[in-house]
Amino acid sequence: MTLARQQLRRRVDTGSTVWFAGAQDALTALLVDQSPFDGVFTTGFGVSASLLGQPDMELYTLSENVGVVDRIADIVRKPIFADADTGYGNVLNVARTVRALEKAGVAALSLEDQASPKRCPAAASAPVVLPIADAVAKIRAAVDARRDPDLLIVARTDALDPHEAIERAAHYAEAGADLIQPISRTFGSYVELVQLREACGRPLSLQLMEGTWMAALDRTRIETVAAFATYPLVTLMSTVHAVQTNLAALAHRRGEPFDDLPCGRTTMAAFKELIGWQVLEQRQAHYEVGTPPP
Repeated sequence: MTLARQQLRRRVDTGSTVWFAGAQDALTALLVDQSPFDGVFTTGFGVSASLLGQPDMELYTLSENVGVVDRIADIVRKPIFADADTGYGNVLNVARTVRALEKAGVAALSLEDQASPKRCPAAASAPVVLPIADAVAKIRAAVDARRDPDLLIVARTDALDPHEAIERAAHYAEAGADLIQPISRTFGSYVELVQLREACGRPLSLQLMEGTWMAALDRTRIETVAAFATYPLVTLMSTVHAVQTNLAALAHRRGEPFDDLPCGRTTMAAFKELIGWQVLEQRQAHYEVGTPPP
């Protein structure tokens, strides 16, 4: 993944915006990898839901997160932007988190300044942030822990007061963060994002959440302030909606034809193509009976 890191940093350094889509497991990541998006974001919200069936309250561990990321890195080619939550502890834990995710193959990771255990601001009433000195120490530890200087460190602030968020962003940038990630609840306009960008001297990482004002920004404005633009939850929410809808319809027609369920499905042939069934069959045949691989 060193080349992916180099390419991602080069794009950020040249002022390009990289567009990510969220993935909560390897199959979803494979779909993103085969889409027109630039990279894969391993959403903690989605990982918690997919892996545990539980809300994003830092219930899963570093090892569980790294396990998901490692499986995703094994199957995709595009750069991976990982959600590292709070770093799972103090500065020493943050350093371990960075090294583990770097070893797994990510090109970028985000660390947030919430107190642990965190509460996802998309769902929680009011996140609690660390004292600024402690949060800065975590960013410094993260920057020092990376072995590859091309690994991008994204510092997220969940401070709800705009002035405090700008102050924190400036300190995180000074500590070595490559990008700053605000939450949509803190700021209320594009002008404020420009102010944040100018105050911290770093490009932004924007999470485009459905129903928020930030998601309604046009592409030109997003690309003016942001190096990363991410749709973290569209894949997760699309999956949940489609499965719930079809299960409800299917339950009413048990024992009857179900070709016309409300949400369309992929075919078995298309699915086998997606996951590389034929390639693996040919590879297996090559080693077992001498058939040349494709």
